[in-house]
Amino acid sequence: MLRKLKWLTAALAVTAFAAANPIPGQSQAAGPARWQNDLTPITPADWNYDLAAHLLERAGFSGTPEEISALAKLTPADAVRRLVHFQNIDNSQLLPFDESGVHDPGLEPFPPSRPAVTDLAKAKGEALGIKVKPSGNRRLQPVVNEFFYWLRASVLETNRVGYWWANRMVRTNRPLEEKMALFWHGHFAVNEAKVRDYRKLLKELQIFQAQGTGNFRDLMIAVAKDPAMLTFLDAGVNVKGAPNENFAREIMELFTMGVGNYTEKDIREAARAFTGWNYVDLDFVVNAAQHDGGPKTFLGRTGNFDGVDVIKTIMDQPVTAKFIAGKIYRFLVREDLSPELQEKLGAVLRNSNYEIVPLLDTIFLSKDFYSPASVGTQIKGPVLLAISTYRRFGLTEVPGVPDFNSATNALGQLLFRPPTVAGWAQGRSWVTPGLLLERGNFARDILFPDVNFIPPDRYNGSEEIRSVADRIRRGLDMTSATTPSRAGEGAIIAESNVAADRDEDFNTRYGSFRGWQMAIEKVKPIPRHAARIDLSKMVLDAKLKSTTEVVDYFIHRFMRVVPSDDAHRMLVRFLDEDLGTPDIAVAQTYMEDSLRLVLHLIMSQPEYQLD
Repeated sequence: MLRKLKWLTAALAVTAFAAANPIPGQSQAAGPARWQNDLTPITPADWNYDLAAHLLERAGFSGTPEEISALAKLTPADAVRRLVHFQNIDNSQLLPFDESGVHDPGLEPFPPSRPAVTDLAKAKGEALGIKVKPSGNRRLQPVVNEFFYWLRASVLETNRVGYWWANRMVRTNRPLEEKMALFWHGHFAVNEAKVRDYRKLLKELQIFQAQGTGNFRDLMIAVAKDPAMLTFLDAGVNVKGAPNENFAREIMELFTMGVGNYTEKDIREAARAFTGWNYVDLDFVVNAAQHDGGPKTFLGRTGNFDGVDVIKTIMDQPVTAKFIAGKIYRFLVREDLSPELQEKLGAVLRNSNYEIVPLLDTIFLSKDFYSPASVGTQIKGPVLLAISTYRRFGLTEVPGVPDFNSATNALGQLLFRPPTVAGWAQGRSWVTPGLLLERGNFARDILFPDVNFIPPDRYNGSEEIRSVADRIRRGLDMTSATTPSRAGEGAIIAESNVAADRDEDFNTRYGSFRGWQMAIEKVKPIPRHAARIDLSKMVLDAKLKSTTEVVDYFIHRFMRVVPSDDAHRMLVRFLDEDLGTPDIAVAQTYMEDSLRLVLHLIMSQPEYQLD
């Protein structure tokens, strides 16, 4: 008990300090201050282990000391080439996504709502590939069940795609490929809740993986034709005579140019150019009858433009290269970007005809990238925090405990669920006092897995679903099992629920319950092993002799920003007291838990949130 209290006291002290000082710290090593805003390449004489670690952190997801040392032995130009020009690096250990086979024939085009699907079934005698029962009770029930099944199955399979992608980030030999895919995922943000089809989300992700360091013009055209984006920005209602401006507005405001570089008329004309763009299942189509083929005037040019013409015209605007180069820089380097430096970076992208690799080469080789303003100043987003943690441990797969999706969601970032079309906010938005506490909990759950863990992909927390399930298990009939519970004597059931329960064609509440059952039958479970970590072996392999050496080693391996001297002394003192000795040789047979406790404290430091 005393040992636990000491640990909790130390942890609370760290949390309190973190809340008051969200981004303190001094980076382990950086170039001189005069390097800031200097795009001149660094020289081999400038190169060292810490700068190699910084490069691997920003051009990937960090790594082990061995991986960093391998980069440090190269020249900076060769190290950057190794990370940026990765196409010939073998990545055959990465397997394609293992489909559960949940997409049933007949689901497309998937109706927008339950009323829409039941109306379709009543009118056509069939919906979602399922015929209406010719007679009997609840003739539409199988159709309603199928509707809810696909909603549940798509969510669960999307979570599996998230795990598959996280495992790619951990295992890849080409980390920048996945890092840039993550950037574009936030830039071209779409949300599962609206797309409602994991296949479309996976297809868009694969575009980012294949083209994320290619040509931005080609990438923009590919995304504009992608079914996930077409769904998310309402392509289906963008037709001749009644253009919908959603996509046209977002392509200029968020994806290419930024606010203030176009007019409302440009938006309307661009929307006309994109009319008729749609998809059938997973394939892009242009519905000629819905396309406005008339002349449009867009950004000062006139012609019978289609969507590709609009994108090419946008690329001819100097502001586009500057906007995209600036956004890539802020993701990879730092938020603080001077107009002069952004202008220079935009020129690099524009002069390369929108090829992204020359921009990446320029950024990662520049003195600015290794200046004190850039090193140890970026607050890691939740996905980057999780993946870099796993890679620093040397793990080869993402643990199932804690659940990756639930953990990153608690920290503010769930893959395939950005909060808006603008993606996720960055920087200080990641480190409120409450989120800092959650970050400490994430570290704890890796080092001390939750023995009461319940797999979220096998459990539905909905009170309504659990209520229906419990009643059916007790032998109640469908009507009794799905009757909404009254809060108390005389309480009034919501009119919508009463109507649904009295409708003899179908029962919505049962359909929601049955859809969940059908989904968990078909969707493959996520593997649920805990992280396989052996800190004792790590310490012994490094031939560490004292608690001070252990703390120093952990700090150097797991942190890119050094904690304060007071925090360092606290960590050493804690480990001394918990082991009962500063001598590792004495404690080596029983030190694992103590090492995990002190590493949890290190990973709860505010500096751990920085790279």
